[in-house]
Amino acid sequence: MLSGDAVKLTFTGDVTRSLLIVDDDAPFRTRLARAMEKRGFNVVAVDCVQLGIEVAQESAPAFAVVDLRLADGNGLDVVSALRDARPDARVVMLTGYGNIATAVAAVKAGAVDYLPKPADADAVESALLADGRPLPQPPENPMSADRVRWEHIQRVFEQCDRNVSETARRLKMHRRTLQRILNKHAPRA
Repeated sequence: MLSGDAVKLTFTGDVTRSLLIVDDDAPFRTRLARAMEKRGFNVVAVDCVQLGIEVAQESAPAFAVVDLRLADGNGLDVVSALRDARPDARVVMLTGYGNIATAVAAVKAGAVDYLPKPADADAVESALLADGRPLPQPPENPMSADRVRWEHIQRVFEQCDRNVSETARRLKMHRRTLQRILNKHAPRA
């Protein structure tokens, strides 16, 4: 948490409940840190990849909540540093830019779960303390079929290095149809 202009970079108290929060959205980071402290976590909250990696290497927290896109880089770098420092750390990725490709990348990097922003403290705590079952609880508001289709198209588009012609060929659709889909906003949940 922030105290004045100084940033707390070390954990005090119960290290088994140490939680690193890395998010560049200051109001969200502050609210989440306070809510997690009320739930018994020992919180350090920072706003950039550099500080996240520093805390991960020096303190190796048991838990972490990391935003995927940060002002100074990619949150996956923080996840990798956490995995190197403490392989058993439970990391949850947060992002406002959710798609299947980034979720897969987060899990491959070592995250145990992936939540869209804005995530509430209950969802974050549930993801951090999940009991290790092979499948998580089903979501209360699952993605619609249109959203799943859009996510799949976005993933293939990213895998084709954002090449519309190649993506259309792989998806077996006309290039103009794909361009219309890509120019539209994502369907709601």
